[in-house]
Amino acid sequence: MVARVAKKVLVVEDNELNLKLFCDLLRAHDYLAEPVRDGREAVVRAREFAPDLIIMDIQMPHVTGYEIILELKADDVLSTIPVMAVTAYAGREDEDRIRAAGADAYISKPISLARFMEAVRAFV
Repeated sequence: MVARVAKKVLVVEDNELNLKLFCDLLRAHDYLAEPVRDGREAVVRAREFAPDLIIMDIQMPHVTGYEIILELKADDVLSTIPVMAVTAYAGREDEDRIRAAGADAYISKPISLARFMEAVRAFV
């Protein structure tokens, strides 16, 4: 029997309640969830953790999710990791801007837990 290796998900979210919700939900579905509360740490943590997926809040203090996505996608090693943006911004131009930055998926808050997990499963 081959042991199943849990998929790793880096969760970048400054809101403590959302961060806990996302990580708890992922762990309940057998993912390894690594929380990052400060976007300024996201790229370094992505290099250390080597996730299969990055869940990225867009509106954060200090550095925006857009800036982090651009930095991730410009990095030779990290550029292949899918990024799923989760944000309260819900306008069409917001989604276009998020996708133009390099996000592979977009989910607006408040999230449907079932839709959130469907989106995660689509990438890992």
